[in-house]
Amino acid sequence: MTDKNAINLTEAGLTTPASMKTFLHDYFKVVQDCEDGVAEPCFVNDYKNINGNLFKDINNNKYTGGACAVIASGAAICLDKPSWTTSTSEDGITITRGNVFIDINGMKGPNIVGRDAFYLAVFSDGVLDAGNVSYDCRTKGICRGGSIDKARLLGNTCENTSTLNDYACFGKILNDNWEMNY
Repeated sequence: MTDKNAINLTEAGLTTPASMKTFLHDYFKVVQDCEDGVAEPCFVNDYKNINGNLFKDINNNKYTGGACAVIASGAAICLDKPSWTTSTSEDGITITRGNVFIDINGMKGPNIVGRDAFYLAVFSDGVLDAGNVSYDCRTKGICRGGSIDKARLLGNTCENTSTLNDYACFGKILNDNWEMNY
């Protein structure tokens, strides 16, 4: 954001799938664009949760709100424009979020959400967090579930991740100081 002298990602121009693709190319060493979203040849077609069940909503997701790419490290990334949903806080600040899906080793196994693949949210203010953590939650402690730690775990548990509303694996890692304690 700072190279565009912007106060948020929307002001920085990250408002379309094309702008997200440009962002990926400007800030990562992209070795392959993934026009088909979460699909081969960039991603596998059968991501599972820790319990072994399919993460049905991510498999073959076209990510039409953003762009996907494989970067030089081998990681595969899909990044929505930060406008998947919009909300306004009690003090009148509007914040939007998009979704991010990262497989840290691309097509290589184990292809399990919570192990080598993670689903999280990007907010218009540039923060990466679980999708249920609103601006008011992060700045004022006004959270669904009563606390930021509980808000990060809303939806299915990490082990049972299956829908695009399940951010618990990333939320759990944040709550546990970037450690996988599950």
